Parts: sequence; C-alpha cells; structure tokens
Amino acid sequence: MMLKKRILIVEDDKDIARLLQYNLDKAGFDCFMVMAGEEALAALARRPADLVMLDVMLPGGMDGLEICRRIKQDSALKAVPVMMLTAKGEEVDRVVGLELGAEDYVVKPFSVREVVLRVKTLLRRTVSAGDAAGQPRLEAGTLVIDQDRHRVTVDGKEIVLTAMEFKLLLTLMERRGRVQGREKLLNDVWGMNADVFTRTIDTHVRRLRSKLGKAGDRIQTVVGVGYRFKEDDNET
Repeated sequence: MMLKKRILIVEDDKDIARLLQYNLDKAGFDCFMVMAGEEALAALARRPADLVMLDVMLPGGMDGLEICRRIKQDSALKAVPVMMLTAKGEEVDRVVGLELGAEDYVVKPFSVREVVLRVKTLLRRTVSAGDAAGQPRLEAGTLVIDQDRHRVTVDGKEIVLTAMEFKLLLTLMERRGRVQGREKLLNDVWGMNADVFTRTIDTHVRRLRSKLGKAGDRIQTVVGVGYRFKEDDNET
C-alpha cells in the first residue's frame, strides 16, 4: 500500500487551516497543522513532511518568510517544497518568497480546488526532480550533477540547492547549447504557466549563479528570449 504524502499546514487562521486540511485529506493526503512559526520547525523535526503550506503572516517572532529561509538552509529539509500562502499580492512580496526558495506562491483569497491541483503538480515536479531520467551523472568543467544521489558539486564541494533549483539546473544542463525560453522553462520545470510570472525564472537563475560561483557563468542570458547552458568553457 502506497503511503500518503504528508503536508504540514502552517496557518494561524483556524477556518482556513481546517478548510485546507479537509480538502487535502479528501484528495488523499495526510495533513497536520500548526499555527505559529516556532511550532512549524518543531513539527518538522518530529514528523517529516513532503510539502509545507506556509502562511507569511504568523503570530510570534517568526514569520513565514523566516521559516522558509530556515527550511531551505537546513540540509535535512532543503528538498521539501514550500508553498507560500498570503494575503499580500504585490509582486515584490511574491519575489521575496521565491528568492528565499519557495517553490510556489498562492495569494488569498484562493480557490481550494486550484490549491489542491497546484499541490499535486508541485509534488509531481519535486518527484521528477529527484528521479529525473537520463544520464545519472552530468559534468560541465568542475560542475557535476549526480542524479542518483541528488547532489551537485563544484570543485568537489557540495552546493545546497532546493528541489526546483536542482530541476532547473538539470534541465539546462541536459539541453546544453540550446536556448530555453522562459515560458518553456516554467512549463517544464514547474508545470505551470499562466499563474506563475516569468520573473520566477530570472529569480531562480540569479540564485543558481550565486550558489554555483564561477560555474554559474555557464548559464547565459539570451536577451529577450531566455537562457542557455554553455557547452564548454571556450564558448562565448
């Protein structure tokens, strides 16, 4: 029997939390809830989750953005996808969440049916990032992706990437030399298009380049189109 995917809901509005739990349980997931930031990290330490639904505005001294940052900096939790839930709809707030490593961002009020569908899509994409087909090991100079171990190294040093950063880098390396448009990357990596703006790609590419150091120079910007991964160091 297949185990249910576990979802941690971090939401201080009891009505919203219960509504999400009811519909996600009905969709076949195993949900558990907490209402404050400190409780979320403690809950993850006690009981692993396959996805975290995280409200930005939380009581106490730790908001959702700080929890997201800590999750993505924790080697044991970094691969857990985070879906931010917030009443803040301005683009700057969405970009901050994505820059911290969140994989998706849902603005309140939202359609519960849409949220359930996005949860399913996000979990499928996360699984595919870990079980990607193709060569088990990809190399580009000192940059190495070991798909079997879900590990990225530069000069032998491991680089900590989120699940979506890993998937994005893997997609670019597998298609090295070929220009990838932003909309295509959104569809192939996130499985989303209309409700996720293309700046998401720019944000993740910027983070990838920063984390990869000099190896990040291989990810080239094609103005007005998207990105391509250089095939070799001599390519301009």
